[in-house]
Amino acid sequence: MLKLASLNRIVLTGMLLAAAGLASGCSSIDRLSQIGESPKLTAIDNPTTQPGYKPVQMPMPKPETVSYNANSLWRNGSRAFFRDQRAARVGDLLTVTVNFTDRANIANQTQRSRVSKDDSGIDDFAGAKLLGATAQKVLPGRLLTTDSESLSDGKGLVQRQENLQTSVATVVTQVLPNGNLVVEGKQEIRVNFEIRELIVAGIVRPEDIQSDNTIDSSKIAQARIAYGGRGQITDVQQPRYGQQVMDVLLPF
Repeated sequence: MLKLASLNRIVLTGMLLAAAGLASGCSSIDRLSQIGESPKLTAIDNPTTQPGYKPVQMPMPKPETVSYNANSLWRNGSRAFFRDQRAARVGDLLTVTVNFTDRANIANQTQRSRVSKDDSGIDDFAGAKLLGATAQKVLPGRLLTTDSESLSDGKGLVQRQENLQTSVATVVTQVLPNGNLVVEGKQEIRVNFEIRELIVAGIVRPEDIQSDNTIDSSKIAQARIAYGGRGQITDVQQPRYGQQVMDVLLPF
């Protein structure tokens, strides 16, 4: 029975490895065809047509009825008196200044110790002294005697420091009913045989956009910022597909 279970696990592992190999077959073939060549840049396309793209839906206030006052150039609901060249409509460009600096130092230490001793019994259980020495040997004199000791010592330390400063131009992909803008941008830089990618997406307020049509990344709501790469250096740093599968499946 044990051998059958081991055989089943081996077969299952083999099937998973084969499935992973088939899934990565096309990717491996593409990578083999690019040996000796620089990685290809991604084609520029419309982000709203990408698979999995979903329009952003956020809680919106009730729409206000636009009304004009007599002898006045101002109307209620207007955000500005003069029109500027800052991003405001779908397709406009907005430069996002990514300035991300994060540092965390956390230290935690706990100690716990407990010693307990319990001793309970009956001096003359069922009249053992009257029954004689033989009965005293058979009948228990002490019902329960326990000793316990518990000691716990835990220490934890977290040290993290991240710093990312760059700029990326994004495109307004959606204008929400309350006037906020949904932006998304992607930047690719190829250096030798490595491509660095920077992706920025989120929701911005038109009031937070500077006069030079830039906005700081700290003022982006629901911000999604990704910085990574692909190429020969990334391939060397990542474990092989088989090792990744075994890391997920093996319980030890």
